[in-house]
Amino acid sequence: MNEPESEWGMATLGIRAAQMHTDQREHSPTLSLSSSYTYRSAEEAAAVFHGDQPGYIYSRFANPTVQAFERRLAALEGGHSCVATASGMAAVLSLCLTHLKAGDHIVASHSLFGSTISLFNNILSRFGLQTHYVDATDLAAIDAAMTAHTKLLFVETPSNPLTELIDIGAVAEIAHRHGALLCVDNCFLTPVLQQPLKLGADFVIHSATKYLDGQGRCVGGAIVGDAERVGRDVFGFLRTAGTCMSPFNAWVFLKGMETLELRMRAHCANSLALAQWLEAQPQVTRVFYPGLPSHPQHALAQRQQSGFGGIVSFEVAGARAGAWGVINATQMISITANLGDTRTTITHPASTTHGRISEQARAEAGISEGLLRLSVGLENIEDLKRDLARGLRSP
Repeated sequence: MNEPESEWGMATLGIRAAQMHTDQREHSPTLSLSSSYTYRSAEEAAAVFHGDQPGYIYSRFANPTVQAFERRLAALEGGHSCVATASGMAAVLSLCLTHLKAGDHIVASHSLFGSTISLFNNILSRFGLQTHYVDATDLAAIDAAMTAHTKLLFVETPSNPLTELIDIGAVAEIAHRHGALLCVDNCFLTPVLQQPLKLGADFVIHSATKYLDGQGRCVGGAIVGDAERVGRDVFGFLRTAGTCMSPFNAWVFLKGMETLELRMRAHCANSLALAQWLEAQPQVTRVFYPGLPSHPQHALAQRQQSGFGGIVSFEVAGARAGAWGVINATQMISITANLGDTRTTITHPASTTHGRISEQARAEAGISEGLLRLSVGLENIEDLKRDLARGLRSP
């Protein structure tokens, strides 16, 4: 009798969960590049289309490679169902359009990815959905913002880019007491370091583009949750709307997840060492990393997470000029807004990831002109320090 997946550890799930084989019994996950599927008879086709018999119909909503990715990520997150989407933003959009309607109210952390804020403010608002932003580290503020029309509470933890942490269990209690659903963006930590569903969240959102891939190759997203609200409802939306992941991208993500636990532990080690080094640099005025005792929610990070992640943000003297000076002095670190890569990246959030939101919204989110965000990769730590030191030398 085969050992059930529920008894496997994280590393084993990343490699072995949802293995798929054709009649050739390939050892590596197969890539199914077909838009449609054939049947042995008209009777079989009718049975599959009506759901009376298992089978595939059309790759917009069901593809063997995409399903393998979905089942593996669901196993890693401890969820029943996963729906894969074309991007992380497609996942946020699909979730909202599935479970919200005109007149509904969203409560969200003001510390969100800039594109998520733009989606809520500039697109969903046109369809009668209102969003109220709060300091999600303040439980009383969340509770006060909830109304009879609040249907979704949306948070990132850690947040982008300041690594603010939110007590998932406490926030879930508030959401459920008010009859709302809680969605947690788990992009920064992945299921290796944090499993929000086990802490009370209803949905987990991923940009698979980031750590699930791990090498900056493909764009994709995912929603993980229960069989009804994700496996039935979100899947039903995606089947019609077509916000689906491509099979090729799913195949790449499957390979990425095979090394996910190894990579995340290595990202954590490098990030902590770099954050400690940055705190000692004279030009650095503040470092944001949950693994540092100076982080205001260090204790929560120790309790809620099994690692501190690969994102380190820090402020430098000299506002934008000082921050851009650090970026422009680097010779090895990649200047790009993407994150979760084996290669370390650096960006200036105020002019890139959060450049499209208002100056007031940036101020409310604590994003200063001197703030820099590092996605710490897997290079030699001394090489990373030396590259950053070029821009941190006293003028």
